[in-house]
Amino acid sequence: MDKSTNDWDYFDKIYCISMDERSDRREEAENQFDKIGLLEYVEFITVKKHPHDSEEGIFESHTDCIKKGLAAGAGNIVILEDDIMFEGFSPERLKQCIDFMREAPDWKAFFFGCLVSGSRKTHRKGVLAVKYRSLAHAYVLNRGFAELLVKKPWRKIAFDTELKSHNNGFYAAFPAFAFQSNSPTGNSKYLRLDKFRRLCGGLWRIQKRNELFHRYRSIFIALHILVILLIVCWFFR
Repeated sequence: MDKSTNDWDYFDKIYCISMDERSDRREEAENQFDKIGLLEYVEFITVKKHPHDSEEGIFESHTDCIKKGLAAGAGNIVILEDDIMFEGFSPERLKQCIDFMREAPDWKAFFFGCLVSGSRKTHRKGVLAVKYRSLAHAYVLNRGFAELLVKKPWRKIAFDTELKSHNNGFYAAFPAFAFQSNSPTGNSKYLRLDKFRRLCGGLWRIQKRNELFHRYRSIFIALHILVILLIVCWFFR
């Protein structure tokens, strides 16, 4: 990719959280970043596994990245996780996201990929207003919202659940271009869920299905109603 036309330099700080012992995931993340012209902009933040609670460790690692960005004077902060993979990325799609962030005064968080429980169109092609549900592997925070988040202490609430509690002013790229890979989860509380996700094709497939369902929800519901009506008509013919 031509670095002279790379829009990643719009972001003030870009961090990637990586477990100290998972050098394999760091190497793969570096490969992923290099493919899209992002590698030279990323600062890896290596963390130790929390001795008692992996969920608390994840919360602290995200919060520490936010604090680090704020201390550096960043107006916006990108936070990534090292099990990230990119699909469908293009400089044009990144530019659409950045143009939206420049134009929209109310955005608090912008996701390059996540799970949602609702979405609607915005004025900008390639960007949806979303009702965030979960996943925090690739997102941007503006400074005002970042300052609010770092005031929240650990309350035995997962980091993405904390994000979800602020569900307003959240936006996402559509279609998403950042996904979590099939690498085993680092959260020991969700080993069974992780196994189930793998049986369903992995988070990559789950995220894509979730995105399509909520974007075209009315069509899916209409089709289901039509099928039910056809079955009823056939039964009573």
